[in-house]
Amino acid sequence: MRDRLPEAPPITGDLPAEPLSHSLKQRHLTMLGLGGVIGAGLFVGSGAGIGIAGPAIICSYLLAGVLAMLVMRALGEMSAAMPASGSFSVYAEKALGRWAGFSAGWLYWFLLVVVLAVEATGAAKIANGWVPSVDQWVWVLLFMVVFTVSNLAAVRNFGEFEFWFAALKVGAIVLFLILGTLAVFGLLPDTEPVGMANLTGQGGFFPEGFGGVVAGMLAVIFAFGGLEVVTIAAAESDDPARSVSRAVRSAVWRILFFYVGSMVVIVTLLPWDSLKPGESPYVAVLDSIGIPAAGQIMNIVVFVALLSALNANLYGSSRMVFSLAERGEAPTALLKVSGGGVPRRAVFASVAFGFVSVVLNLLWPDTIFLYMLNAVGAVLLFVWALIAVSQLRLRRIIERDMPERLTLPMWLFPYATWAALLGMAAVLVLMLFDDSARPQLLWSTGAAAAVLVVAWVREIRARRP
Repeated sequence: MRDRLPEAPPITGDLPAEPLSHSLKQRHLTMLGLGGVIGAGLFVGSGAGIGIAGPAIICSYLLAGVLAMLVMRALGEMSAAMPASGSFSVYAEKALGRWAGFSAGWLYWFLLVVVLAVEATGAAKIANGWVPSVDQWVWVLLFMVVFTVSNLAAVRNFGEFEFWFAALKVGAIVLFLILGTLAVFGLLPDTEPVGMANLTGQGGFFPEGFGGVVAGMLAVIFAFGGLEVVTIAAAESDDPARSVSRAVRSAVWRILFFYVGSMVVIVTLLPWDSLKPGESPYVAVLDSIGIPAAGQIMNIVVFVALLSALNANLYGSSRMVFSLAERGEAPTALLKVSGGGVPRRAVFASVAFGFVSVVLNLLWPDTIFLYMLNAVGAVLLFVWALIAVSQLRLRRIIERDMPERLTLPMWLFPYATWAALLGMAAVLVLMLFDDSARPQLLWSTGAAAAVLVVAWVREIRARRP
């Protein structure tokens, strides 16, 4: 164990790092934490998990949610003690060395710029359905330009966009839970209490056994990605340490409640095997209780969720590559900051690669872009693992050198952190034996290996006299 917390390596090159803005408020971070993981994957993709596990999808979401909560608590502990725009990339570097910070940062950046294309294209498809006369590529271009301009203007713009996007998503979930609960007890017009029939019928609560729970967890765990952006954004708040502590504390429990609560309502109100492939279970529930235009309502919510994710990922990718440049792990030209504290060149760099992903998705969705998607399929788990390992190493050092900064301690340390690592290892093993997930694991492992090779080569060269 090192005697003290190591300092991050100095910035290389002649261009000094300039300070980022600190104009984000607590309300921005709180809503970003709540809305960051409420995306299209929940509103639409959860149907696939229900089809795999049946009512036991409740257990799948509970297990996946607990794993995500442990990782976020570990990250929150480090972020509260040492707020940084590079978040877990900075902590990995401090804990394990430059190779770890380089790898975590670039893998996460690659993940975000690839996912930008998925979100922009998904939102464009919905908009094209509303206005067929406007081509899909025009909508993609419009969304990318709007959020690029927003992110270039001021970080407060990002915060305001995310605040209202998240407010709409959270409001939709809360309203769904209220209406669904009333329907369960027969308190809505033309409804009767449903009892436990849908939970115990059609093969019982565990129609596919424990294997169904495990397979369901594999289908839903990646829906919990996105909370990491809160710790990146916290570095640009008016009180980073206090803001990230409050945001993480409020977010993790409520998100678990939103996800698990939604699944309880869905599988209680509807027979799990009545859901059609590709159909949103939320739309099916709203239709079943007589809510008019349920499909269009949910289309609007999914549209907002996609734009919200696009905005957040553009922000997160630009700050991550800026942080890499600060530590000499990316071109120093990206360190240029506007008078308003916005790393504009870092934003442009992320947008440029985001546009490349969009073009590949539009032209070759089933070949080149599919390979890229597979290459980032398991990256989130790799990043989570680095977060947990970094926290194991840094916790003791923080306790000794700066105990006053341990304001958000990890639960049951170190056992909870080890439990999270074991959980992630189990998911990776499951991916290896799952026909649909195996290509993602293999391609992601290849991408991670390539980044690690580059990191080690850079480190070896840096050590040469």
